[in-house]
Amino acid sequence: MLPQKYGITANFQAMGDINVKVYHGYGHTHNLVLYGHVFKNKAVVQKQYTTRVFTNIIHLLRLFFVKPLLRVKVRLYWQDESFETLTEDDGFFKFEWQSGQEITAGWHPVKVACIGKEEEVVATGEGKVYVPHSTQYIFISDIDDTVMVSYSATRFRRLRELLIRNPRTRQQFAKVSDWYGRLANAHTHAATPNPFFYVSSSEWNLYDYLLEFFRFNKLPEGIFLLNQIKRWYQLFSTGKTKHAGKLLRIARILDVFPKQQFVLIGDNSQHDPDIYTSIAAKYPQKIFAIYIRNVRPPKEALTSKTLLAAEEAGVHTFLFTGSEEATAHGQTIGLIGI
Repeated sequence: MLPQKYGITANFQAMGDINVKVYHGYGHTHNLVLYGHVFKNKAVVQKQYTTRVFTNIIHLLRLFFVKPLLRVKVRLYWQDESFETLTEDDGFFKFEWQSGQEITAGWHPVKVACIGKEEEVVATGEGKVYVPHSTQYIFISDIDDTVMVSYSATRFRRLRELLIRNPRTRQQFAKVSDWYGRLANAHTHAATPNPFFYVSSSEWNLYDYLLEFFRFNKLPEGIFLLNQIKRWYQLFSTGKTKHAGKLLRIARILDVFPKQQFVLIGDNSQHDPDIYTSIAAKYPQKIFAIYIRNVRPPKEALTSKTLLAAEEAGVHTFLFTGSEEATAHGQTIGLIGI
């Protein structure tokens, strides 16, 4: 139980619907991680997709009209165990725990409940936790301008893409789903694909938006690590965060999986080359390869120079334009079967 001093501040009777949002978690028997949010209102689910710009704008705006529940108790139910914590000021919660029994590789169901003052269950949410084999590759991928065409280097053009398109009309880079599918199944079985972590500067507001984009385009199911939630009045600053935050999130993933080899995938629209080479310098034995999509040709020479430091540390690097090139390179270094 939580110490009494932490007290629960919410008056649930006056709130109506409560939404416990549980994101995909990850880890292994001795280090499991799960994130989520608790909101005062139900989740916004887009049931119909249209090319009408006004409808898309309204739906996107609704994703930023969130009402987080702060300092409320949440309880994680995992197998025959339970753990408790409190939400932060933005409604965010995080669980880190050890399993009381060994866990097989694959996806495992998990449930989180929001707990009231009288210890009653107010609302629940369900999610999944992925546990890979210790011999598998782990892929960490950026999203904007790596998988999804986003124009992230230009704030207003990026915002325009968000506003006028829905997840099913957003453009992915050619053959990227084929490439990622090959990576997910490289040297493993279909039942336990190589895990993908999608690390982005986009906010948690866009989780369902991104999830629909990935599923519609048949990209590998993965774990999303996004940025702190924003409110409606912060919409114009969406997707903007310091690159140090992204570096820290990636470093945490590497620390959770001490035995696996990692492949980092990004682009040169912003800071990925610098972040990834910094990671390679700190974890040279853990990074197998770095892939950078060349979406800004004027930065090609600088990007190549930056990647050279990782090459000198023994990491495979490849600056590419098309996903087919990256697939072919993966075959030459044994990452993907021929």
